Amino acid sequence: MDSAVSAVVVSAVVALEVLGKSVKIKSMKKNLLPILTICILAMASCNNTESNITKVGFLDFIQDPTIDLAKQGFYQAMSDNGYSEEKKTVKYIYSNAQGDIPTLNQACDRILSEDVDLMATNVTLSTITASKRTSKTPIFMMVSPRPDLAGLADRSNKYPENLSGVFETLDYLDSAAIIIKQLYPNAKKVGTVFNQAEPQSQAAYNVLFKKCQELGMDMISLPVNNSAETQLVTEALLLKEIDVFFALPDNVIFASFETIEKSCRNKGVPIITSEAGLVGRGALASYGADFYQWGYQSGEMAAQYLKAGKKNLPIPVIVKTRQKLFNPQTAAAFGIKPDSTFLPFKP
Repeated sequence: MDSAVSAVVVSAVVALEVLGKSVKIKSMKKNLLPILTICILAMASCNNTESNITKVGFLDFIQDPTIDLAKQGFYQAMSDNGYSEEKKTVKYIYSNAQGDIPTLNQACDRILSEDVDLMATNVTLSTITASKRTSKTPIFMMVSPRPDLAGLADRSNKYPENLSGVFETLDYLDSAAIIIKQLYPNAKKVGTVFNQAEPQSQAAYNVLFKKCQELGMDMISLPVNNSAETQLVTEALLLKEIDVFFALPDNVIFASFETIEKSCRNKGVPIITSEAGLVGRGALASYGADFYQWGYQSGEMAAQYLKAGKKNLPIPVIVKTRQKLFNPQTAAAFGIKPDSTFLPFKP
């Protein structure tokens, strides 16, 4: 029993002594004293039990159904390995910055103040922020690029010692660009919008731009700073008569995809993407990581680390599951029949 609880017990006993003397009910005092002491000890025991529960922080940057798939996967992997809030074997400290950088810093600090056993970070900016604000708390990333691509490697290309989880490289974007030619052999203009302030978005754009050039397609892009600008910027892009819109791994695109999809659909422009979750929201096809499986893979690593007594933090690894998907309803609307290498999207 800690000092605070001991003080409560002592104070309660003293108070009862005074009460017993003042009202002269010594026999009642004699019976109540052990009962009161037992109750307080029981409360202390409950508090101690709660303090021993594993605490896991989860830092999200934006509220978005595609991004949320990774969180769902992480939680499920933890649950499958015995860490469940329902069973009271883990307590999650969850924070979402709602797309705001200052709020993201505060959200990260709030999680760290809870003295969590580890922190999960969802999307690149969450991972970068956590890595800059703690060098001790283990970080399990997801929906983030390889640490060096996110600027998290030192001059000798070493990653932060407290960084673990699952990353993606940009190599898969080559294959994502190739499916444009598979589905639209005559495509000449590929358009996109992206937030140039996001390092992973700029890096992804550079890879896609180069691959489109190799395939004989022009890449046309316009910058967008936030979701409030998305509709006007997308419609300005569509005026350039693009053949295909490519949805990059960009937080602004994730947050306002329905706006982009509606504008493109009204102009008869299909959307190809590298993000499987966007296919479920109306994009025609994708090649890339499954966000749910991405989160699940990171959650498994976190659970194994906890089971091993929080020893030997695993090094970051590349995402396992990539696949080619298509949206059957969207494909039918555009008169496209993907070949057998594409799997239909299943929610």
